[in-house]
Amino acid sequence: MKASATLLQMKYGRVIMRFAELADITVKEAMGFFYCSTERELIRDGVSDLHCMSDDYLAKDLLEEYMVFTNQGKNCRNS
Repeated sequence: MKASATLLQMKYGRVIMRFAELADITVKEAMGFFYCSTERELIRDGVSDLHCMSDDYLAKDLLEEYMVFTNQGKNCRNS
């Protein structure tokens, strides 16, 4: 099931803000990572109704993905 584009954009904003807090990074950095993340693709594509999960759950899941990327020295452009 896919959510409406407007609802997804609102969800993205809340997840990005929470992710920035958890990762202790700027909102701009959080947004940059979010928009090239696997997490966003899964939410956008309606996989497992992830858009129905709480903002906090998604932000923590995104944080796990971020930690893997940073520990491997990757960024969105060379992943």
